[in-house]
Amino acid sequence: MSGESSVPHQAGRQRSHWAWGYDDELPAEGELRSIASLMSGLLGFDLPSWIELPVSLNQVALPEPGVRPPGALAAICSTSTADRARHAHGQSYEDLVTAFRGRFDAVPDVVAYPAGDADVSALIDWCQSSALALIPYGGGTSVSGGVTPLVGGGYAGVVSVDLSRMNRVLEVDGISGAALIEAGATGPEINRQLAGFGWTLRHFPQSWEFSTLGGWIATRAGGHYATGPTRIDDFVESIRAITPRGPWESRRLPGSGAGISPDRLLLGSEGTLGVITRAWIRVQRPPAFRASVTVRLPSFAAGADAVRAIVSSGLRPAACRLLDPTEARLTAGGDGGAALLVLGFESADHPVRVSLDAALELARAAGGRWGEIRVQEPAEPAAARAAAASGPGDRPPGGAGPGPDASGAQWRSAFLRMPYLRNAYPALGLIAETLETAVTWDRFPALHGAVVGATSEAAASICGAAVVTTRLAFAYPDGVAPYYTVLAPGRPGEEAAQWAVIKRAASEAILAAGGTITHHHAVGRVHRPWYDEQRPEPFALALRGAKAALDPRGVLNPGVLVGRDAQVDPPQ
Repeated sequence: MSGESSVPHQAGRQRSHWAWGYDDELPAEGELRSIASLMSGLLGFDLPSWIELPVSLNQVALPEPGVRPPGALAAICSTSTADRARHAHGQSYEDLVTAFRGRFDAVPDVVAYPAGDADVSALIDWCQSSALALIPYGGGTSVSGGVTPLVGGGYAGVVSVDLSRMNRVLEVDGISGAALIEAGATGPEINRQLAGFGWTLRHFPQSWEFSTLGGWIATRAGGHYATGPTRIDDFVESIRAITPRGPWESRRLPGSGAGISPDRLLLGSEGTLGVITRAWIRVQRPPAFRASVTVRLPSFAAGADAVRAIVSSGLRPAACRLLDPTEARLTAGGDGGAALLVLGFESADHPVRVSLDAALELARAAGGRWGEIRVQEPAEPAAARAAAASGPGDRPPGGAGPGPDASGAQWRSAFLRMPYLRNAYPALGLIAETLETAVTWDRFPALHGAVVGATSEAAASICGAAVVTTRLAFAYPDGVAPYYTVLAPGRPGEEAAQWAVIKRAASEAILAAGGTITHHHAVGRVHRPWYDEQRPEPFALALRGAKAALDPRGVLNPGVLVGRDAQVDPPQ
């Protein structure tokens, strides 16, 4: 492409232009054939004998940028094919399969890499004065269309704002146990910096490797831990954002009853009210004591009873993930005859075996059986304190999880590698996507039956065959968050349309059964129709009013959460 500009800070390994992760980690053709053979055996339906390869970046043709950054911003902006292609999509299955084939239906004209609040403010000013849409990119891990530049008419162009240069831990308050962190920092970057102070951020979403603090806050992300604190909401002390009306920064407090919380309005705002640039976040000492085991239960329903009993008792396990027999077979080496409960406790300063034993007694009452229990305890209390202070004692998802048995260890590995495994599915002609919701315990049995039934029926109808699995990912005393995985054979070039049929049937079943359209994957553009149905209309009116007051020209992530009708002064 002629006249391309790029920014120099992007040296080193490059993220794939279409897939999850880095270019040098994508599976080779031989690996794809091995995965195809394995998946066919596990799923019970045949995958195509051919292997389709992705369209390489040098074969991707994008439209010329419709706008160019002004001179004052040119140094932090890029119009290169690589940057624009990578910022044209998130990581949903639809994103994956369309980018795999080199199809980019909407592409940002410019990708901006601000280094601080002043740059963010200047970018917003430029977008307002030039009728440009501005989309905060985070880590690009959205699976709900939150970063896709589909903004509708009336805009002269789209600017994707990538805060990856704003990735520092700016300050650590060791007295209060909190840290001031820039919004562009990823999970590994945050914990690597905090480790030097002997702290960790106990928040591990599956996208941890690439997702960012700002993205977690903007989408109200859930972490790996099954019980609280696990949502990013639980960690926020204060937030700073740059809006078209100026900076928005809340007072740093442990709690406050002073009216509607400024932080709560930004949590889940998905870039529609402002660009989050930094936040004070509660941090913890890394765990030094762990106890964990994998429990076999006679059925998924029995496992759900065990989970409910455990969390309702006041116990707060770090890991309490229930896999149905099929998911256990696919991801944890199970035999398909039992559900598996990955159960674990952890602490920075005291033994947790007694808590695990109490949880196991409740699991036993539901028919649970288990093998060897894994316990990690420092020999002396002083050693525990030293380990917690020295860091980096924390670790990514699964750190509190399974013991040495093969099923638990395999599940933990699968959890970490799943985003990479998904990269193989477009080449194999396999539709593979997830749905998640939350519902109170009294409604869970009916919701579960309705969602599995509707999803299976739609998938079998449009694809000819399907496997639907379930895991309970998060547990509350009053309810649970089930997570459904759909695997089905796709028709080349029609996979996205096939998935849309399945998604619609599942989403309608979720709302009809009293669940939420999303528990931790945000609304974006994918969930918007059902979000509009779920929310009360007076609240929608209030949200439109906040959007109109803060973003009168409607430049911030148009089409997400609120429609174009929120704009007081539409772009000219």
